[in-house]
Amino acid sequence: MGSHLDELDRLIQKGGEIGKRLDFLIQELHREANTLGSKSAALELTHISVDMKVLIEQMREQVQNIE
Repeated sequence: MGSHLDELDRLIQKGGEIGKRLDFLIQELHREANTLGSKSAALELTHISVDMKVLIEQMREQVQNIE
């Protein structure tokens, strides 16, 4: 997950036509959050996973406005 976030930061700093690449990375973040939630035995981690997915979805909505 950290590497995906680092790549998001790098792309945003770079600028240009990055919308599709950002969308792909957001999708990967969502998959990571799903994996975290589904493999967690601790209820607290499951709640964190759900919160992460909500925030990632908000990021996806913002990315869809970037060309």
